[in-house]
Amino acid sequence: MAPLYLAAALFLFYAGWTMIEVPFSAWAGELSGAYHGRTRSVTFQQTAQASGLLLVLILPTLLEQFRPADIALKLHVVGGFILLTLAPALVLSLTAFREPPRPAYEPKPEGFLRTASLILHDRLLVRVLASDVAVTAGQSIRAGLITFFAVNYMGEPGWASGLYLFQFVFGIFAAPLWLQIGRRFGKRETAILGELVQVAINLGLLFVVPGGIGLLLALTIAQGLAQGSGNLMLRAMVADVADHHELETGHNRTGLFFSVFSLATKAGPAIGIGIALPFIAWMGFSPKGANPPEALETLKYVFALGPALAHILSAALIWRFPLDAQRQASIRRALDARAAGQLPL
Repeated sequence: MAPLYLAAALFLFYAGWTMIEVPFSAWAGELSGAYHGRTRSVTFQQTAQASGLLLVLILPTLLEQFRPADIALKLHVVGGFILLTLAPALVLSLTAFREPPRPAYEPKPEGFLRTASLILHDRLLVRVLASDVAVTAGQSIRAGLITFFAVNYMGEPGWASGLYLFQFVFGIFAAPLWLQIGRRFGKRETAILGELVQVAINLGLLFVVPGGIGLLLALTIAQGLAQGSGNLMLRAMVADVADHHELETGHNRTGLFFSVFSLATKAGPAIGIGIALPFIAWMGFSPKGANPPEALETLKYVFALGPALAHILSAALIWRFPLDAQRQASIRRALDARAAGQLPL
């Protein structure tokens, strides 16, 4: 019964989380129609989510100092923290922002095939989705192999959790920095810059050797400072694509576009881990140890080049993305004029 209970509980949890996460993401894109305003909304949203996750990760670490063997206590404290924060979050969600008026015309629900056709025929959306899949695939390769790299290649098991934590913490602090860069240069340019910076950082891993923990630590911190750039800009670009789609078709499908973006974000890790782990196993690597030098070198090259290639692909997919600040402003003016009855549908 225990496996069935766990499977049912996980299914209900992730179904409920998806019901919250999809409209919550779409909401960030609709809070502002301004080009940079959307970047700000997404940045604040992602920073708040990451900060909450960091608190949840820190709580079990603190409890380990007092009750290291009490796993049940850790689960209860984390669960209690989530329940306590849900109530004020619900109140803020219902009262912090005024709900906009409902549109005069609401399209009828469309079937799966029609919806899939709409998505696949929107080339701008497909480019953003593909770029995000590449970003998250590269990040998942790095996250999935970082423990093996620290323990098996570097011989530093004590740094396995610390490296991941450093990357995560510096990623939170870097979000406002990328917001300012995005305001200065635009979303496309900032996303491309962030991806190319991550390419350079991952290529730097090729120069890391066992015992060189200082260089690895520096590259990990740099990765944390850069890793959120593409995620933030691409998520903000979805709302601009939705505006472009609405101008061309007369239908607001922002919620649909963000839901598809959420699915693409989940597809990236599946692709990255699904390729990287079987490949290093096929090349002879075993996490249990006693690996030949060739297997450890394979681990190093996959850990470095896998994310680098993924970030190159991500940058290439949006290299000539046409929706800049000027184009998006003209789209918003046209949509506002249409809403005022000055333009036909």
